[in-house]
Amino acid sequence: MTKQRIIAIETKIAYQEDTIAQLNDVVCKQQTQIDALEHLTQQLIGRVRDLSETSVQSNGALSVADERPPHY
Repeated sequence: MTKQRIIAIETKIAYQEDTIAQLNDVVCKQQTQIDALEHLTQQLIGRVRDLSETSVQSNGALSVADERPPHY
């Protein structure tokens, strides 16, 4: 192999390593966002369950805040 060919290969490898590092950073950020969204989803599911249980315990009677507005 010629010296130029070796330099070209080393340059390509350096760019590829940089690209891999950037992609890894993006994947890590996305995983953090996914984890936060999963946590939020679980909180919302719990809140809906609590509201459903409260509604059932009050014999299905809705509070004024839970009633549909008249235009529905």
